[in-house]
Amino acid sequence: MSEGDKPQRKKMGLGRGLDALLGEVSLDRSASRVAGGGEAPSSTASSSSEGVVSIAIADIHPNPAQPRRHFSEESLQELAASLKRHGLIQPILVRPHGGGYQIVAGERRWRAAQRAQLHQVKAIVRELSDEETLEIALIENIQRQDLNPIEEAEAYRKLCDDFGHSQSELAAIVEKSRSHVANMMRLLELPLLVRELVIEGKLSMGHARALLGSDDSARLAAVVVKQGLSVRQTEALVRRSRVEEGKAPKPRVTEATASDADIRAVEQHLGDLLGLRVKIAHKGTGGAGAVTFEYRSLDQLDMLCQRLTGEQF
Repeated sequence: MSEGDKPQRKKMGLGRGLDALLGEVSLDRSASRVAGGGEAPSSTASSSSEGVVSIAIADIHPNPAQPRRHFSEESLQELAASLKRHGLIQPILVRPHGGGYQIVAGERRWRAAQRAQLHQVKAIVRELSDEETLEIALIENIQRQDLNPIEEAEAYRKLCDDFGHSQSELAAIVEKSRSHVANMMRLLELPLLVRELVIEGKLSMGHARALLGSDDSARLAAVVVKQGLSVRQTEALVRRSRVEEGKAPKPRVTEATASDADIRAVEQHLGDLLGLRVKIAHKGTGGAGAVTFEYRSLDQLDMLCQRLTGEQF
């Protein structure tokens, strides 16, 4: 399909949430009906116009293209215990697929419901394409901060490879900076062993980015994990390794350049967490300075406010 033939769908901002992506599904009406003791609607795709429906767990199956593939056993057990006491409060999102329903968003809740031995779960049924399904699943997981860096990077690559998205288009979809998307995708250049350490949480994204500068990243990653090195220490380890290999001149480090490097490292760390460009102006005396967050839309500002305050705006 050529660029001109692509269907033009409005890209929704991360701060708008899934309601915007799903056409403002009316949950209030269904919630009030459940709260009032009314019967849940039947589990059919045609009843999706009613909002939330009840579907047999056996009729639901996960999406093999789901960006999130790693689920904490402890977290699942805690959620299952909560579901036994209170039931499923937030519906999952599914689409008709293969004679049943495929999960678009909410696989963790579905898994926990199985453990809680629930027979049915509340769900929103929508007709969605493969592309829309992946986009929504990616955004939902990013909103919840459920993806590890490798899962997020792989989802970006799949959207690029399977649906022809550019990095700029991906940035618009998830309301991140283009550089954030590019930096995430670069993590896939790391050896499998290093990527697995990131998935397991033994290495942070900052560690992984530092190791990208080495041809011996697998060995250095093992050293980082064994010695519990910080990101700054990892960067220094990579620099020493390159000097020893004769691939870089030994840098002359002064107090001023070390301080600048610290500031740049903090800027990069905050930028990675928020997906925004961050600038720190440090005056160098008395510890004073200013932090600037650059956003391109009100949706990004909304997301930033939520991250900083933990509240819904």
